[in-house]
Amino acid sequence: MTQQTQTSGARSLGVAAIGYAFMGKAHSNAWRNVASFFDVPAFEQKVLVGRDAGQVAQAAATYGWAESATDWRSVITRDDIHIVDICTPGWMHAEIAVAALEAGKHVLVEKPLANTLAEAELMTAAAAKARARGVQSMIGFNYRRVPALALARELISEGRVGTVRHVRAAYLQDWLADDQAPMTWRLRKETAGSGALGDIASHAIDQVLYLLGDQVTEVSGRLHTFVDRRPGTNGPEDVTVDDAAWATLSLASGAIASVEASRVATGRKNSLQIEVYGDKGSILFDLENLNELGFLDATAPAREQGVRRILVSEPDHPYLDAWWPQGHIIGWEHTFTHQIRDFLLAVRDGTQPSPSFEEGLNVQYILNAVEESAGNKSAATPVHAPLSTEGA
Repeated sequence: MTQQTQTSGARSLGVAAIGYAFMGKAHSNAWRNVASFFDVPAFEQKVLVGRDAGQVAQAAATYGWAESATDWRSVITRDDIHIVDICTPGWMHAEIAVAALEAGKHVLVEKPLANTLAEAELMTAAAAKARARGVQSMIGFNYRRVPALALARELISEGRVGTVRHVRAAYLQDWLADDQAPMTWRLRKETAGSGALGDIASHAIDQVLYLLGDQVTEVSGRLHTFVDRRPGTNGPEDVTVDDAAWATLSLASGAIASVEASRVATGRKNSLQIEVYGDKGSILFDLENLNELGFLDATAPAREQGVRRILVSEPDHPYLDAWWPQGHIIGWEHTFTHQIRDFLLAVRDGTQPSPSFEEGLNVQYILNAVEESAGNKSAATPVHAPLSTEGA
């Protein structure tokens, strides 16, 4: 049986992961490796759950899980399961998460929290009730665990860029640029909830909130579908979600953020670009160069000013003391390892991990306001979200 043991004398936490495709593989890789680099509580990769018995069994053997199963309901009631990691499409999040929390299991769920605002509210209420019993929950906005972005947050909170005035966040991909790219569940509203908006704009919006520690009060948005029919199994099918999304966010601090997301941005593979402009400096980041952070100190003499490249690989940078010597870069998959590490430590310490379901719900309110603004073609839509940033 696969077992990770770093903390002797403690109960070994049994982990079940539900979903074995893209996100299931990323999370499984993190579970398999986290104890090799970080001091975390003892745990076991107990079971991987999926709908296809043959495929999930193969995935479980490949990814290091002791066994596989096809019925998540029976798995979450098992006494040897203490953590449930939900890596399924969004339409399944609410049912699984609520059931797992009610069964007393700690829950990690991929973003966005749910496909609808009502489901997200239901999940958050269940999480709050479970937390009172010592059961923890977290949403997987993994880019919070990019060391360069964690460093950017530290610099902003230390006042190194001064008062933030303007933020630009653009998440650009091109996997749908070809109008013959086939239909998938991500292009149907009933399974995906939304398109680029919920899939990748949610990451960009969460980064604005995370980096600034701020709240969105008002949005204006637009959604667009460039290719409204795509090849399906039985012929052309209607695309019922957006290909691209744009939003302007008004923040409680007085700053303004522009957010752009596209899955038809030809030539952009996975580019989350973030620019933060303050009255004393600025910060630049691009996920396609995730080990680098650009920093400009506007308090220096004008003749010396310029964007400085920081290679985020030093031991005193966030998370990096566990990895390689200076200059030996890490990759996208490490963000999930950092995420699992933080989640396990929160479970051990009985503290609320971040981002909490409340924070995920906050993002959901903003996504909903963007959708309302786009649908109404309105200049601005208020965000009726809780102002709490618990766990941030």
